[in-house]
Amino acid sequence: LHLAANLSPINLQRIRAARPGGTWRDWPEALVAACHQKESGKHSAGVYGRMEWDKPAPTMTTLCNGFGNGRFGHPEQDRAISLREAAIFQSFPRDYRFVPPGQQPSAKNLARLIGNAVPPKLGAAVARALKASIGAQ
Repeated sequence: LHLAANLSPINLQRIRAARPGGTWRDWPEALVAACHQKESGKHSAGVYGRMEWDKPAPTMTTLCNGFGNGRFGHPEQDRAISLREAAIFQSFPRDYRFVPPGQQPSAKNLARLIGNAVPPKLGAAVARALKASIGAQ
């Protein structure tokens, strides 16, 4: 799962121009996508972003392994985060298997599983709170 999606040549140029914590608004005009040059696209600041080491990760979505789908650019490597990194952000153990041994799921299906998941540590915290609340009654 620790494989990053391939970037197109233009997206490789874009991620190289992206600073940690930055977005497409920081790029030279020649790299800005046509959709962001229109008035309707100027409000989409949450895409083509690069993460920062000392800041919380963005919300993982079903498209979390794509650079152009959110703030999913690796903080220093010129790539989007891998599915394994996305799973770790969601608090899955590093060795968690999303499918039975021998099955080869697509990256799209794995991204959907990871992005739609309730983070295990969040689920555990909610369960503890519910248990305490029910036990207190």
